[in-house]
Amino acid sequence: MIRLSRVGARKQPHYRVVVIEKERARNGRPVEIVGTYNPRTTPASVELKRERIDYWRSKGAQVSERVGKILGFAASTAAPGFVNSKAATD
Repeated sequence: MIRLSRVGARKQPHYRVVVIEKERARNGRPVEIVGTYNPRTTPASVELKRERIDYWRSKGAQVSERVGKILGFAASTAAPGFVNSKAATD
């Protein structure tokens, strides 16, 4: 599974995008670190190893909902920010 792993100080979140076994804890030992995400910068900074993410997805790794949004955000050049899918459907 490709998901976020929280790092950083209290009230200063910074995330790693990691490939990890689904049963492991949120901050458990990852198989591979494939990127970083910092929501505290304006705009949010995203660094991804796209070729490694594509490799793991070809091997059957699923992507979490938030990482899917980050991948879409990083792919588009004029994305204004993230849209909460639950709020958008109301």
